[in-house]
Amino acid sequence: MSELAVDVVTISPVVVPASVDAPDARVFVEMVRIANAVCLHDAGHDYLREEPEEMLGMWQDQADWTQLGFAALRGETVLGVVKMLISNQPDASTIEFDLMVDPPHRGQGLDKPLLAEVEREARERGISTIQTWTLHRPDAVGDRLEPPTGWGSIPDDAEARLQQANGFTLEQVERNSVFDLTGDPSPVERMLHDAEATAGEDYRSVTWTSPTPPEYVEGFAYALSRMSTDTPQGGLVVDEQRWDAARVERRDARLKAQGLTVSVAAVLHVPTGRVAAYNELAIADDPAGATQQFGTLVVKEHRGHRLGTIVKCANLLRWRTIAPQSPRVSTFNAEENRHMLDINEAIGFVPASYAGAWKKVLEA
Repeated sequence: MSELAVDVVTISPVVVPASVDAPDARVFVEMVRIANAVCLHDAGHDYLREEPEEMLGMWQDQADWTQLGFAALRGETVLGVVKMLISNQPDASTIEFDLMVDPPHRGQGLDKPLLAEVEREARERGISTIQTWTLHRPDAVGDRLEPPTGWGSIPDDAEARLQQANGFTLEQVERNSVFDLTGDPSPVERMLHDAEATAGEDYRSVTWTSPTPPEYVEGFAYALSRMSTDTPQGGLVVDEQRWDAARVERRDARLKAQGLTVSVAAVLHVPTGRVAAYNELAIADDPAGATQQFGTLVVKEHRGHRLGTIVKCANLLRWRTIAPQSPRVSTFNAEENRHMLDINEAIGFVPASYAGAWKKVLEA
């Protein structure tokens, strides 16, 4: 295709509508459609699919994160979009974004005006680092790119070359793994039994379906706060997130607004009462859709007791009663997070796609 004729393309802010049926919701709904089309095209599967109501519920809650987007339009046709996520904490130092060009319109230079909006937003906010992700199929052939971590690789394909041409550096590779929920659960049951025997009496398993029960809110807030500090980040910039009970309650309300059913399996450290490990599984309104694994974390000081195996296995077994029609669970892990990948592989997760994490530091 030829280069984009910029004079026929308009870059417009994405309006956050009151509902997906509102008169001004068309561009927002198109943004969701394009996001799903990009995931299907680049990853080769639809396990990452989102519904418009799901994304809208997230965007309508701007208490802890600012979410905004811009669309590239030719007439009434939405050709591509960029959506940004910015922490509302005063020390925020990075913007995370997804720049998505509808696959039939790639190669027309649409990335440039959309990326310009991200850089403009960053400079106006005094933020120097912007970060994004690309998706890649597991069976891609040809030259490979490796991050400085030395763990994993992605194909040096058109999307990767586009990131490099725009001044980004590959900082980390994540593996997208899936688990077949239709198989025999007995191996997972055995793993759970063995792990609980290893953990000992200082640890106690609990489960709940969102919202978080009042007796666990404070402990869960502590564990959620550690997600930004206790997981491998490669060369990415990750702002430490501060959580309290009120933020957990806001999050629970947002998950409800998104139409999500969320199951949490956690391990409590009995002497302190804190949540030492947790795993979250979530599904939207389609009972036969793919399940998404949200956070999984074992707090650093509690590692070495097989708590990761406990929360993963306990939640997978519980999930069969909550979403029995869901065929699979999809999750992401950094390739250098070998301990968690070992657990996944032992349970039966297999690679479905890969993600490259990219960073650009803007010139002053």
